[in-house]
Amino acid sequence: MWWWDARVTTLFKRNLQPTLTYWSVFFSFGLCIAFLGPTLLDLRCQTQSSLSQITWVFFSQQFCLLLGSCLGGIFKRTLAQSLFALFVSSLAISVVFAIIPVCHNVVVLAVVMAVAGLAMGCIDTLSNMQLVKIYQKDSAVFLQALHFFVGFGALLSPLIADPFLSDTNCILTNSTATGSSNLPHIRKSLVPHHPGNLSHYDLPTKGLVVTRVSYAFWIMALINLPVPFAVFLLLYKERLVPWCQSSSPPLLPADELALETRIADRDDSSTSSPRTQPEIGHEDLFGCCQSKNFIGAPCSYFAVHVMGALLLFMTDGILGEYSGFVYSYAVEEPLSVGHKVAGYLPSLFWGFITLGRLISIPVSYRMKPATMVFINVLGVLVTFFLLLIFSYSVVFLFVGTASLGLFLSSTFPSVLAYTEDILQYKGCATTVLVTGAGIGEMVLQLLVGSIIHDQGSYSFLVCGTIFGAFAFVFYIFLLFSHRMHPQPQSDLDLSPDKPPPSMEEPGLYQS
Repeated sequence: MWWWDARVTTLFKRNLQPTLTYWSVFFSFGLCIAFLGPTLLDLRCQTQSSLSQITWVFFSQQFCLLLGSCLGGIFKRTLAQSLFALFVSSLAISVVFAIIPVCHNVVVLAVVMAVAGLAMGCIDTLSNMQLVKIYQKDSAVFLQALHFFVGFGALLSPLIADPFLSDTNCILTNSTATGSSNLPHIRKSLVPHHPGNLSHYDLPTKGLVVTRVSYAFWIMALINLPVPFAVFLLLYKERLVPWCQSSSPPLLPADELALETRIADRDDSSTSSPRTQPEIGHEDLFGCCQSKNFIGAPCSYFAVHVMGALLLFMTDGILGEYSGFVYSYAVEEPLSVGHKVAGYLPSLFWGFITLGRLISIPVSYRMKPATMVFINVLGVLVTFFLLLIFSYSVVFLFVGTASLGLFLSSTFPSVLAYTEDILQYKGCATTVLVTGAGIGEMVLQLLVGSIIHDQGSYSFLVCGTIFGAFAFVFYIFLLFSHRMHPQPQSDLDLSPDKPPPSMEEPGLYQS
């Protein structure tokens, strides 16, 4: 490709199979993260539950996604553990898609979605970790591509589900319920555990269930099946499948960075080799919080983790709350947009997020992650200010929605690449940042929903502006923490004619 140099192209070719595998696993993540919103009303009919009960399914998925993100680092100590965890997680997503149609009780459905959430959390942490580990200082462009695939999956699953969604009430009774003619509006207004002002709709819970949504889930289960198969092929290639471990693994080239933990997985390797030792850093969240990781480390080491997590807490929180409430904001005063027109806003938002991630793949190779993060957070803040100024303009609401999607699209991979680069890939940045982003997406949705319910729809933009300002402030603090953070001695002593030190050399301290 014209925007890559020969070195990165060679590195990508050497790691083609694992890279494509991790991208495909993130496609599974995207499929699973976006299907629940459009299909929730049909699942309400299937489980014969109320609106307030079915929104708990949202909460169970998000909470367990967060829990899975926290615990995902447990499986990072060896390549075998990581790949087996990814195989089980991606296979679990297909199984979940297949069994959702037979869940006729809301509690059972919530448990199944909790399992899906755990699998998604592991995928989120491990895929990011593995790509950072393989490419290190060149990881930014590959992380952008990784997050493009989650956006692509998130766009595809609603499109698959749409032909099978009920246009009228999918529980037939002798009387006509008051909410039966408002199903499209109710469907677009539902957000995690926040029915909001929908409680006055009297949707029946007893009667004949007529829904075809099962076909959508079975189609998604089939589409996802190649993903665990791809992970299994990578396991087989690395001879990590139990019945293939007797074969001697092929030697890696001396300069290859890919899959550098593979030797650590071999029981017959010499224990004196540093590659056979458990990996330093990149633990689960609870392991990262142990005091041993901070003994001898400067204060800036802790500050970089915290500021990066807080920055993503805000930006991913904005992403979650804007996609969840922009429809409800548009249909209420003063804009009073029609339900059908307002329904395009969430699709426009996610469409520009996916487009922005695609554009960011070549851009991130030429632009430093810190610069991209600056453009992202400043763009988000300016867009919210303009949305406040032109709050009575329907046209600018659509323009601002597209703009927010573009600016938010590359924030997570850019922050992750920047933070890991500061810490020389030896901290717990990936686990901490993924967890911080997950908490923000869940908490800020609940917070904004409560504020809108109490203060009115205008507070939606006010909250977004405040969160954008906080994100910009945390970015400034992250820059300051970077400036205060000491460089490893190997970097300080690097001369122009001296080759770069190995990424596995310890710096001034170890995490």
